Amino acid sequence: MRRLAPFLWLVLLLGGLGGLLDRLFPLPPAPRYSPIVLAADGTVLHTFLNPTQKWRMKTELREITPALRQIILAKEDRYFYYHFGINPLAILKAAGRNAFGAGRTTGASTITMQVARLLEPKERTWPNKLLEMLRAVQLEAHYSKAEILQLYLNLVPYGGNIEGVKSAALLYFQQPPDYLSLAQTVTLAIIPNRPRGLVLGQHNAAIVRERNRWLRRLGQQGAFSRQAIADALLEPLAARRQAAPALAPHLARRLVRQFPGQAIIASTLQRGKQAKAEDLTRNYVRRLQPLGISNAAVLVINNRTRAVEAYVGSADFRDALNKGQNDGIRAVRSPGSTLKPLLYALALDKGLVTPKRLLPDVPTNFAGYQPENFDKRCHGEVPLDRALAYSLNIPAVRVLSELGVPTFTDKLRAAGFRRVARDAPRLGLSTILGGCGATLEELTNLYVTLAAGGQYAPLRFAGKNEDLRSENGVRSENRKQKQPVESIQDSQLFSEASAFLITDILAQLTRPDLPVGYETSIRLPKIAWKTGTSYGRRDAWSIGYNKEYTIGVWVGNFSGQGSPALTGSDVATPLLFDLFNTLAYNSPNNWFQPPASLDFRLVCTETGLPPGENCPNQLIDYFLPGISTAQRCQHQREVLLSADGQFAFCRACAPAAGFRRALYPELLPEVVAFRAAQGIPYRQRPPHNPACQRVRGGREQAPGITSPLANAEYVLNKGEQQQLLLSCTTDGEVRQVYWYVNDRFLRVAPATERIFFRPPPGQLKISCADDHGRNTDVRVTVTEL
Repeated sequence: MRRLAPFLWLVLLLGGLGGLLDRLFPLPPAPRYSPIVLAADGTVLHTFLNPTQKWRMKTELREITPALRQIILAKEDRYFYYHFGINPLAILKAAGRNAFGAGRTTGASTITMQVARLLEPKERTWPNKLLEMLRAVQLEAHYSKAEILQLYLNLVPYGGNIEGVKSAALLYFQQPPDYLSLAQTVTLAIIPNRPRGLVLGQHNAAIVRERNRWLRRLGQQGAFSRQAIADALLEPLAARRQAAPALAPHLARRLVRQFPGQAIIASTLQRGKQAKAEDLTRNYVRRLQPLGISNAAVLVINNRTRAVEAYVGSADFRDALNKGQNDGIRAVRSPGSTLKPLLYALALDKGLVTPKRLLPDVPTNFAGYQPENFDKRCHGEVPLDRALAYSLNIPAVRVLSELGVPTFTDKLRAAGFRRVARDAPRLGLSTILGGCGATLEELTNLYVTLAAGGQYAPLRFAGKNEDLRSENGVRSENRKQKQPVESIQDSQLFSEASAFLITDILAQLTRPDLPVGYETSIRLPKIAWKTGTSYGRRDAWSIGYNKEYTIGVWVGNFSGQGSPALTGSDVATPLLFDLFNTLAYNSPNNWFQPPASLDFRLVCTETGLPPGENCPNQLIDYFLPGISTAQRCQHQREVLLSADGQFAFCRACAPAAGFRRALYPELLPEVVAFRAAQGIPYRQRPPHNPACQRVRGGREQAPGITSPLANAEYVLNKGEQQQLLLSCTTDGEVRQVYWYVNDRFLRVAPATERIFFRPPPGQLKISCADDHGRNTDVRVTVTEL
């Protein structure tokens, strides 16, 4: 032990000195790679130049095939696995050659020494050569042989700004290193020795000669079989510089920002679906350009996994004129009518409606807000399923007013609608007609939630991208930074029952938003879908789904310019159908089934409510037991009439005898006004007994002024003698109304008559009183120009 002590002290001293030198002279920083975004199957979707403007794509360990390893070692360093970074025998041999001029001058560089030089390029001098050797030993101490070989293959030059085997393989052969043939592999092995003299695409003949020379040598060494060498010798070389992979440019940039410093980023995209979606979108928008429509965006979601399988942010990323680099999937736009399915699903869960429940579709003033249908027409009373299938606006606003705007916006916040969450305190009834901001990403996931039975979960854009030490052992400086993860918890937005009912309605084919020419098309996919068009025809939406996929489509202009042709049904749905027929043509032929929580019941055709005493006409409707309203239908009201039927009595003035009973429809005042204005006949209740002395008041039955709108400003042209419209809705018993302006009587008119008058400029108080003494006021401002 005493004799070994000095040796042990020497070892400890040298080890300590080596550790100190390692700290004082650390290895050069890790190479900065070109970010690569992969498809779900591992193929390269998109690549970027690294920060030094070089194509240096990281070769993974699994991509270093045995053939590539064998060729590189045979050519560059046969004793790679047996030395510690320096090959002493090779150095002595090279020194003898260089000193005596015998044979070719060599530097005896091992692969590890070449890595040291590539990591830290210096002028080729003897002092620098010694430093290179020290660095090689240092590298051997830090990394395994596999990692050093990987570094070498990632750094070798191929001329211009191309570095690394993977960069060369993708840019010249359009495939990764592990897919190359033996001839292609040898080709890439010989070029780094003469990257300027052997340029693929320019010196292919010289490259073939050099390649074949090495193939024969490898054959003589027994590295490969005779047949493999013979086949490789006959393989032609037609390689030339190709463009770098550039699919999914919008998502690629998004993921690179999400995972800064990561060389290889896995996405959920399916390469085939992405390529087809891009081609379909680009070609489709070209046909729309004469209509003043220049862009579109498409999102394809796998319903089972919530994985995004195609992501098209614009029709052409390189189209600078039409702002092609904008990401239409994340752009905040007006959603038009695309939120209506969520509204009706929530109303179904609240028991407010059922599919056959009738909703008024007549001109209605909702506390100053008077919506219109897209076609400017009203339909009287319509069942909910028709209101949704035909995307009627007035019934939707009525249901939202009953449900409550805060309830609706709270659900949108839970579904990840960020702009709605921010603007919620300022949103009103117009929200359901597109009076809010939403993205294609948010809207499409809302429809995935419908396909998932009301279960919400965030979309998945990235595969497994763990923040781990890189395979070559070099830590990225950015890896230490924790990336903020924006996650919204999974939740049940609405019930499975309401999701099925909405899907059943949206799958109907008898609807106005079926594109022209598709009525008899054999290419019509089996999907549920909803369209939307924003105010001013600036945005056209169409979002559809089946059991397997949900596809969202936006069509418009990033400039915000509208177009008369821009509607969801006319320009967005044809692209949606094309996408489904192309991308999901082999989806299983199954469809959604009603859940056990749904049941059937008979309802009155006149209202959609369970039948009352006077409901001869009935039909079957779905309902949610214990949730849907059990209120009985009372669409007809018993009225006490005089013997001759000329007057109606209230309980206060009904005589003891000499009257009879009759049934009259119980209609909302706005429905009565609509029928009268449209000349639609209905059984009208006789006027009230004029001899009745009862004073009838109460603002709950007072006339509702539908025009002018409360607190509105009207700008009139002084030279055109423009007039202001006066109209109202009243109780069914009202026959006449009395109009006042600034408390001065204007005129008497039938309750359903629309009248016009020339208003004076300034602040006006408009009053309407009915023949039962009930009164309503609104205030407006009139300005003359």
